[in-house]
Amino acid sequence: MNLERTYPPHPLEHLPAAPAELVVTSADFSDGGSLPQDAGYAQGNRSPQLSWTGAPEGTKSFLLVCHDSDAPVIGGFTHWAVHGIPADVTSLDAGAGGEGEEVAPGATTLTNDYGTADFGGAAPPEGDPEHRYVFTVWALDTEDTGLDADTSVAKAQFATLGNVLARGSITGTYAQ
Repeated sequence: MNLERTYPPHPLEHLPAAPAELVVTSADFSDGGSLPQDAGYAQGNRSPQLSWTGAPEGTKSFLLVCHDSDAPVIGGFTHWAVHGIPADVTSLDAGAGGEGEEVAPGATTLTNDYGTADFGGAAPPEGDPEHRYVFTVWALDTEDTGLDADTSVAKAQFATLGNVLARGSITGTYAQ
């Protein structure tokens, strides 16, 4: 199978500007650096550690999305999404996205593009160049987004557009 193609720009470039910026970091990888091997779907499927700072006053919850826009499908591939992360939670341990794990009290993990409610690890097609996995955190001005576990990730992002106080991301790469 020939997967030769062009690659899109960073996915956040096409979103409306956020009023403020969060700083997202990880103890497991640097921005633009390689994800740990165990973040691969077939290598452990383990979500990396994440932390964020800079949430403005009025932040009541966070939305987290991990997206691979380099996937060879229209719109890319969402690997993880959690909404309703309480405002006092500003970091997640490695492995927090495991199947059946509660990411944070009151938070809801949405169904990813694998069809599961967990962190679905990196899995670029064999022979494909490394893919970018963008972990984005939005600070929201509401605790109750009105969303439930059956909400699609796209709808969650769209439904919270008017609640965004700040946004930040960190990008990890992964190749087979």
